[in-house]
Amino acid sequence: PFSLPREQDINTSSTSCKSNLHHATQNTMKFSTLFLLATTGSGAAFSFNTAPRSSRFSTELYGGAKGGATTLDGKQKTIEQVNELLEGSEMIFTMPANGLTVKEVSGLRRTLPEGTTMRVVKNKLMARAIDGNSNYESAGSLLKGANMWFFVEEDISGSLKAIKGFLKESQKGETHQVSAGVIDGDLLDANGVKRVGDLPSKLELYARIAGGINAVPTKLAKATNAVPSKLARAIKLAAETKE
Repeated sequence: PFSLPREQDINTSSTSCKSNLHHATQNTMKFSTLFLLATTGSGAAFSFNTAPRSSRFSTELYGGAKGGATTLDGKQKTIEQVNELLEGSEMIFTMPANGLTVKEVSGLRRTLPEGTTMRVVKNKLMARAIDGNSNYESAGSLLKGANMWFFVEEDISGSLKAIKGFLKESQKGETHQVSAGVIDGDLLDANGVKRVGDLPSKLELYARIAGGINAVPTKLAKATNAVPSKLARAIKLAAETKE
């Protein structure tokens, strides 16, 4: 037979439904909170991984990625290395370093002749390196902005030709021309550097001198061989005159 539910059963069922609803609400809130935290964390990670490329490139160019431009030991090592480069250089010159990528810098470095070193040096470190160096102390007035320095042992002309080819290929001729340089203690502007680059290199001079020396014995032999013939003709002419 059919019987109506008792009031006690109805109250018990109602209480159970309220309890289940409460637990479901709490679980939903917990899930929402976890989702929000996960989303925020992902956003922070994304922001960290997408740092501006220009900042990272600048750090690598200056050696900061390896600690060379930030630690005291790294700075001292950089100064010592620059001093060694200066001692072995016939000339140094500079061009703007800003606006160049690591790939472009690496490409330019590969085209330079042997004996030429290209390096970005912070102005403060460069100032310490040239301090007291009579041959390059005049470069102090060039320590403004970001500088790409070229330390040239002997092939000045070849180094400048390599830079010219790079500027043409990269289409940076309007912004990254060689701005100035120093040779034998003299500070040169861009035109002065170009004029020095137009002069023959040491190797070319050596070749010309060697060619001139080799030509002397040949000319001397020709002149010596010509003496007997001229002397014989002179004696014959003198004898004919007396007759």
